[in-house]
Amino acid sequence: LSLPSQAELHAARGRTVPARDPATLLPSTRVLLKRREVAEVEHELQNRREEFQQRMQRLAQRRQQLARRERQHRDAVLRFDSFLKAVAARQERALRRAGEERARAAAERAEAARLQRELAGLLRHRERLARRLRSLRPFGDYLRDVVASMGQFQDVPAMLVHFGVLAGVRAALAREAEAGQERLAQDRARLQRYRQETSTELLGTKDELARLHTQLEAAHQDVLQWESCWTHIQSTATQKTLLLAQIKLAVLNLFQLTTAQLRIPTDRAQEDTKAQLDMV
Repeated sequence: LSLPSQAELHAARGRTVPARDPATLLPSTRVLLKRREVAEVEHELQNRREEFQQRMQRLAQRRQQLARRERQHRDAVLRFDSFLKAVAARQERALRRAGEERARAAAERAEAARLQRELAGLLRHRERLARRLRSLRPFGDYLRDVVASMGQFQDVPAMLVHFGVLAGVRAALAREAEAGQERLAQDRARLQRYRQETSTELLGTKDELARLHTQLEAAHQDVLQWESCWTHIQSTATQKTLLLAQIKLAVLNLFQLTTAQLRIPTDRAQEDTKAQLDMV
C-alpha cells in the first residue's frame, strides 16, 4: 500500500473534503487514511527533532562565540597595555635625555658661580669656627676639670667619643623606630588598597556569575520544555503505531475467518493487508 506524497498531503489539507460516515468507507480507504495520518505524525516528529537539534547547535555556537569574544577582549586589553607602556617608555627616555642636556648646560654655567660661592662660604665658615673656638674655650676647660674629677676617661676626646657613641646609638634607634612606623603605615595603606581592589573584583565576579546563572537557568528551562515535547511526541507515535498494528491484526483475523467460512484457498501473504481487504 503506497503512502501519499507530501504535495498530495498539503493539497488534501487545502481542499474542503465533505464529511463522510466512517462506516461508509471501504476498509482499504480507512487503512489508507490511518497510514497517511501516521506518515503525517512521523513527519511532524522529524521536524520537531530537527528543530530541537538546531536549537542545541545554536546554543553551543552562542557559547563558543561568548568564549571567543572574551579571549579577543582579553588579548585587546593586553595589546593596549603593552602599547601604552611602550609609549610611556619612549616619552620617559626623551624627557630624560632632554633633562640631562639641560642639566649639563646648567651645571656648566653654574659651576663657576658655585665655586665662587663655595670659596666665600669657606672663608666665612673659617671665621665662624674661629669665633666659636674662642667662645667654647671655657667649656673645654670645664670638660678637662670633669675628666680629672671623674678619673674614668683618659682625656676629653675619649669622653666625647663615649658620649658620641651613646648619642649615635640613640639616634639609630630613633631612626629605626621611625622607619618601622613608616613601613607599618605603608603596609596598612597597601592592605587597604588590596581590600578595595578585591572587593571591586568580587562584586564584578558576582554580577557576572549571576548573569551566567540566569542564562543557564533559561537554557535549562528550554531543554526541559523540549524534552517534555519530545516525550509527548514519542507517546503519540507509540499510540499510533499500536493502533495501526491492531488494525492490521483485525484485517488478518477477518480475512482468515472469511476464507475459512467460504472455504476459499488463501494465497495472500500475511503482511499484504491491501490484498487481504480486496479478498474480503
